[in-house]
Amino acid sequence: MGLKTVEEISADSAFSFTPGKSKLGNKYDWLIFMGPAMLLVGVFFIAPVIIVFIISFTDMSSLTGFSNWSWIGFDNWIKIFTHPQSSQHVGVTVIYVFFTLVFFNVGLALVLSILTTHIPKAAGFAFRALWLIPRITPVVVYIMMWRYLMADSPYGIFNEIFFRPLGLDTSEMVSAHPYIAIILVNGFIGASFGMIIFTSAIESISKDMMNASLVDGANIMQRIRHIIIPQIKWPLMFVTTFQTLSLITSFEQIMILTDGAYGTEVWSLWAYHKGLNNYFGQFQWGFAMALAGILVIISIVFCIAYLKFFKFSDMIQEPKIETL
Repeated sequence: MGLKTVEEISADSAFSFTPGKSKLGNKYDWLIFMGPAMLLVGVFFIAPVIIVFIISFTDMSSLTGFSNWSWIGFDNWIKIFTHPQSSQHVGVTVIYVFFTLVFFNVGLALVLSILTTHIPKAAGFAFRALWLIPRITPVVVYIMMWRYLMADSPYGIFNEIFFRPLGLDTSEMVSAHPYIAIILVNGFIGASFGMIIFTSAIESISKDMMNASLVDGANIMQRIRHIIIPQIKWPLMFVTTFQTLSLITSFEQIMILTDGAYGTEVWSLWAYHKGLNNYFGQFQWGFAMALAGILVIISIVFCIAYLKFFKFSDMIQEPKIETL
């Protein structure tokens, strides 16, 4: 008895489906399937990134227009590292991304998925459907709802239900606790994405494995630690990576809620203000592209780090099939 890989078994069979060696086609068949996707990625993802880096080495702005700009080398990049506000924007971004990701986009999403898969199926489905409402609600309506929830008494629901009955001081939460406000607003949206992914992964775990753990006397925490978490490692990696990149580059909810006021201007919102929207109308496109370029580099670093942390190379190893 020995172990053979899928390629070895395929090579012994009448037809081989290994790319480049298929007897049913030629070695360029993959272009038919991958070509359209590669074209879209190149045009809408890779090309814009290249343009961002090119513009970051110029002094292009509303003063120079699109025709009178000149090359200035790394001046915009040097300006970022010497700018007095850079450290503040880094700090805000780190706090916002870390707490939103850990406590909501991954943490709360995982808790919700586990809870809703351990209750009657209809009830779990209804709960998940309700949790998706913030994601499908227009962002302006969603933010206005949060403004009323966090408003000062007697209008704010949080103050009237939680703080006033306990004799605590009431205040307008967006201005009094801006970091908590932006984390809550984004967290409740982000949790729904991970919840759906994790729920699908948990429900695909073999029922025999789950039942065997019950027979062995495993409690719910042991099942989560030794069965559920290891079995959904791939979805965990995907959600963590995707949501990290999303939080680093997104600013829509923060822009509508505070527009960067009260010290909530994250790095991506800073780049938007510099390049497309500021009070004086002096758009610094070159400097804004350098800010965006920093985000691209950081995103690539995070992707590589996550692939190493989750041991991506182990997860994509070729399966072994036991044969006689």
